[in-house]
Amino acid sequence: MKPVATENTTVLTRKGTCIEFFSAYQEHDYDRMVSLCDPAATVEFSPLEENGKGSVAELGRNLWALLMDCFPDIDNTIDTFSAEGDEVTCKVTIFGTQAKDFPGIPAKGLRFESDHIFIFRFDGEDKITHVSINWDHAGFCRQLGLN
Repeated sequence: MKPVATENTTVLTRKGTCIEFFSAYQEHDYDRMVSLCDPAATVEFSPLEENGKGSVAELGRNLWALLMDCFPDIDNTIDTFSAEGDEVTCKVTIFGTQAKDFPGIPAKGLRFESDHIFIFRFDGEDKITHVSINWDHAGFCRQLGLN
């Protein structure tokens, strides 16, 4: 009989926090998303380069609120997640239909579906201290009618 691989409580707690984060995202509750993070937590939306770096409480909250406003049916599906050290990596599909202009992208009522990689870094108290998010931004823009 093969031994069953088990994860320690810390890994399970952190994965649970990630699931809660994406559940809040599905419910368009950006305040709950932010509450899962340390008050000093940072975020990096990698494709946005320097403009995509800041605090979760300000930049993260504002960008997620804007996304939820411009894409009122925005949703996500967690495809896979893995833990290593103090990080949990989640591969997530995010999708929605644009109803309002988004910075640099006029609303044409088009739908997008985009694979994202979220890397959550945790502290010893299992609070999120940093979120790094990456996606194919050019593909996202093309789906919404930009060349």
